[in-house]
Amino acid sequence: MKRILEPVTYILAAVYFVVDAIFMAVAAPISRWLGRYLEFKRVRAWIRSLPPYASLALFSVPVIILEPVKPVAAYLAATGQVVSGAATLIVGELLKLVLVERLFHLTRDKLMKIPAFAWAYGKFAAVRAWLQATEAWRAVRALSRSVRDTVVWARARLVGSFSRLVTAARD
Repeated sequence: MKRILEPVTYILAAVYFVVDAIFMAVAAPISRWLGRYLEFKRVRAWIRSLPPYASLALFSVPVIILEPVKPVAAYLAATGQVVSGAATLIVGELLKLVLVERLFHLTRDKLMKIPAFAWAYGKFAAVRAWLQATEAWRAVRALSRSVRDTVVWARARLVGSFSRLVTAARD
């Protein structure tokens, strides 16, 4: 039985990690934007003043509260509510990752003082580096860049066409 369940566990863990990696690609820019445009000086100062283990507790809150979103989304999709399940997954994951990204940015130095956290983060970074070095990851990145470039090009053409139309309407 163990030989049967072990590959299933690895596959589920890989799927879980890939979903988080995909969402993180979207969440990181949102998190940076929030960091630039929303000034919560008092909250930021308070978070930075926390000792390492209090920082870890605060860092864990969004994970603990929002991690159950995945099974809820899976349940919704399995019961035929695919759109609700997808929306729940997308909103919950983005919210969790944005909050975790911001908190990690603010507390990274203190979190790295906790040996177990530093070790786990090192393992996470190694797995992420391995994943990003795979051919599949490079292919997906190339495809996503191609899609992004096409969207930027199409948007520029659309804006240009709209501008010419407005200019022609004024004349």
